[in-house]
Amino acid sequence: MKVQLIRHATVILYLDNKKILIDPMLSPINSMVPIPDVPNESLNPLVELPINIKNIINCDAVLITHTHRDHFDDAAASRLPKNITVFCQPEDEIKIKAYGFIKVYSIHDSYTWDNITFNRTGGKHGHDEIALQMAPVSGFVISSKGQPSIYITGDTVWCGEVKEAIKKYKPEIIVCNCGAAQFSYGKPITMNADDIHRLCKEFQQLKVIAVHMEAWNHCRLSRKDLKYYINRNNIEKSVLVPDDGEILEFNF
Repeated sequence: MKVQLIRHATVILYLDNKKILIDPMLSPINSMVPIPDVPNESLNPLVELPINIKNIINCDAVLITHTHRDHFDDAAASRLPKNITVFCQPEDEIKIKAYGFIKVYSIHDSYTWDNITFNRTGGKHGHDEIALQMAPVSGFVISSKGQPSIYITGDTVWCGEVKEAIKKYKPEIIVCNCGAAQFSYGKPITMNADDIHRLCKEFQQLKVIAVHMEAWNHCRLSRKDLKYYINRNNIEKSVLVPDDGEILEFNF
């Protein structure tokens, strides 16, 4: 299995001879308006794609955890082939089909495609009232016989739904959307460094991949600061913080 971080939450998963594109946000740098009510008022995305877009969209399937524009944007909707297989949460099926995609499969609980199984999980995209406003979001545990299983948390903070997903499906790898994304009010709406620490302490066997940083204006946790926190708390053997474009390979 190989995992390539493209940018933000956009990841390519190479599993069982398939190339699965996750949460495609493919717009050019500074081409979208910033998220309001945050200190950083820069245009989004903050950085350019690290590889040619043609090498991103030539995939076998697409998984969209939710359709917030930093996970599925107009560039992805226009550039991806309309006959490509798309997996999503049930609440997003109609919206994705409205873009012209004809092979959209909404996953209520579990779905198996070419020997690869997707199990949908829950999460909380923030805390308290903000989490209700940001809902719905989903995560997915992806597995194939003879390969390590991988949990894509989607946009969630550390919460009971994430704990239960790990206990139920026992993934070897977990991709966490970090960045401590936050508005000028309320608590973070994605994982911060403390969330990663709690995750590592409770599930020490997991290999954590931290993504969703330095590409969108509401994300406040940098890779540098997360790496410093990881080293200071002695969890550096559990957490990987890839650069944009970097490929990680796993053999368990």
